[in-house]
Amino acid sequence: MLRLFDLSFWVRPRAVVGALGLLALAGCDPNRVFEENTDFPNNSWDVQRKPAFSFAIADTAARYDVYFDVRNASAYPFYNLYVKATLTGPGGRVGAPLLHQMLLMDPKTGEPRGSGTGDIFDHQILALPRQRFAQPGNYTLTLEQFMRQDQLPGLMAVGVRVAKYQAPAKK
Repeated sequence: MLRLFDLSFWVRPRAVVGALGLLALAGCDPNRVFEENTDFPNNSWDVQRKPAFSFAIADTAARYDVYFDVRNASAYPFYNLYVKATLTGPGGRVGAPLLHQMLLMDPKTGEPRGSGTGDIFDHQILALPRQRFAQPGNYTLTLEQFMRQDQLPGLMAVGVRVAKYQAPAKK
C-alpha cells in the first residue's frame, strides 16, 4: 500500500518523482480531450513499432489542436525527428499521411529543446493546428518514425495530445 504521509516514502528519489508526476497529471486542463504516451522498450524506437492512439470526438463544430509528445535522452544522436502521421476516423482515412519534422535540439548549437532535467527532455509539438473533425466518433492517429535508421536510440516515448483550440486573447 502506498503511504504518501509516511516519511520513509519521501526519502526515496523515485517515489518523490512519481508522486510529483501524479500531482502534475491531476492538474485540471479543461481543454484537453485526450492524452496518451507509449514508452519504448530499451529507450529505442524500432522502425517496425507504429504506436496508434485512439480518441473520441463528440463536438464536430469545435476545432482542435493535436500535439505530438516526445521524450528523449541526450543519447539521441540526431537534432531532429521525422514522424509520419496517419489519421483515420469513422469514415476511413482522413486526408493523406503527413510527414512532420520535429526539432529536438538546436541545429546550430546542439542545445536540447523542450523541458527537462538531467539528460531527459520532454517536447510537446503542435502537429495539427486547428484541426476540424467532420464526423463524431473514434479517430486513430498512427505514428511511424521516418528516419533513415531502423533503431532510434535515446527515444524513450512518443504520444498524442488532443485539446480544444482556444483562440489567443485579444489585447
